[in-house]
Amino acid sequence: MKTILITGCSSGYGLETARHFLARGWNVVATMRTPRPDLLPASDRCRVLALDVAAPASIDAALDAAGPIDVLVNNAGIGLFGAFEATPMATVREVFETNTFGTMATTQAVIPRFRARRSGTIVNVTSSVALAPMPLVAAYTASKTAIEGFTASLAHELGAFGVAAKLVEPGYAPTTRFAANGAARMHGLIPEAYADYARDVFAGLTRGVATTRESDVAEAVWEAVHDTSGRLHFPAGADAVALAAARETEPAACH
Repeated sequence: MKTILITGCSSGYGLETARHFLARGWNVVATMRTPRPDLLPASDRCRVLALDVAAPASIDAALDAAGPIDVLVNNAGIGLFGAFEATPMATVREVFETNTFGTMATTQAVIPRFRARRSGTIVNVTSSVALAPMPLVAAYTASKTAIEGFTASLAHELGAFGVAAKLVEPGYAPTTRFAANGAARMHGLIPEAYADYARDVFAGLTRGVATTRESDVAEAVWEAVHDTSGRLHFPAGADAVALAAARETEPAACH
């Protein structure tokens, strides 16, 4: 029976992915900064551990407690909406600390374990903004696009050791706490000069467009974990799938 460790399981994609794999017979190590075992079904195949991706000691402790794992899913992340000129660099660094450096730190910690066994899969959850950048999320887009390049390079680097690296790219998911947190961080980041433009941008996000469900991401992670073709990109959600297809057929349409 295989074991998956997922970061950021207190809500949204991480929680749904943990439930998805648990329901399909996997051992699940669901991690979050503040453990909430009550969020998942009681099962001897499920453990909830503390893990803060911005704290190296926390990463090491969680991996040690988890024991041998077959899959790492780097899902933990924070959102940010706002005009870049109004975004303090301290806020930009906060976003990168979790979305970029946290993913890299957790990956770096698990690689020796996978390499020694010559097996394992690393799935990094990014965003459809890496497929088609949108306005008012420049810092967030940069943090996720960095992981796209990182993962693509890592897939080559680790392939020689039998270790796979994959990307899951969710679209816009208005029902997640992730989106709500991003909106909360927008406070004070939309100067008056941007007000009308921002209003139009956010109206467009809710105007009859396809969106992503938490279950779409869980299914994409499942597909990525079981893929043996060497495929790197797994868009999740109808909007992300459409953007990925558009990028392949009409690259200019995504910019």
